Amino acid sequence: MINDTEYIRQAEANRVEILSEALPYIQQFAGRTVVVKYGGAAMKDSTLKDKVIRDIVFLSCVGLRPILVHGGGPEINSWLGKLGIEAQFKNGLRVTDAATMDVVEMVLVGRVNKEIVSLINQAGGMAVGLSGKDGHLITARPQGDEGIGYVGEVSNVNIKILETLSSKGYIPVVSSVAADDSGQAYNINADTVAGEIAAALGAEKLILLTDTRGILTDYKDPSTLIPKVDIPEARQLINDGVVSGGMIPKVTCCVRSLAQGVKAAHIIDGRIPHALLLEIFTDVGIGTMILGSQFK
Repeated sequence: MINDTEYIRQAEANRVEILSEALPYIQQFAGRTVVVKYGGAAMKDSTLKDKVIRDIVFLSCVGLRPILVHGGGPEINSWLGKLGIEAQFKNGLRVTDAATMDVVEMVLVGRVNKEIVSLINQAGGMAVGLSGKDGHLITARPQGDEGIGYVGEVSNVNIKILETLSSKGYIPVVSSVAADDSGQAYNINADTVAGEIAAALGAEKLILLTDTRGILTDYKDPSTLIPKVDIPEARQLINDGVVSGGMIPKVTCCVRSLAQGVKAAHIIDGRIPHALLLEIFTDVGIGTMILGSQFK
């Protein structure tokens, strides 16, 4: 039987081994930009939220340049309910009339964004909250589908403000609300915003925190995780129906960012504690990494 002293020594040895494994990755990615889309269960569970925040601060402390892009669907739904506004969806998109747009902006920019900024600062980081409106960061355009209201797409990304903040050690926290050239606000999918920001910055990595392990050949069996694919393989998985439903826009977002110069895109399970660190700093990783063919 292992006594307490031996157990403690073994635990400490494991920590040292993990740090040793992480060192080459820390050296490789120092000074590189990593764009993280934060959403799903990791935003709702306070324990998981604490670990994600600590991971983001860790990335910054070891020399990476993290940029956090967040959603906030459940809290938007909660506030719509409090205000007596029915939440409606069409083809997976939130129907966003003028009243709903006001709530979306209030919740994402005024509440969720500032909570994340506060948590990062409390954990020892230096976070700055932004929306797509700030510094002309994101110019929006209508998504185009009829009957969905002020749902937008990204027309342009102005990276100057992000580069300035990141170069000074600040962690930009971006909410997915932006305006068009006339000043009309739009609600944009946070995955899309993260992918377009990563592409505009030529980021080292785009990481989507989701509620699934990654791409699996059988979504009822976590052991069927596909750890690595390139762009043609990812497209084929969509065509074959292996990637389906809500995973299609996530994989498409990753492929689009890779095609525009991002080196690697990752889909990982935010419900796994410290999933970010496990994916970036270990040999095996924790989710699915999608690579441009030239990097595979």
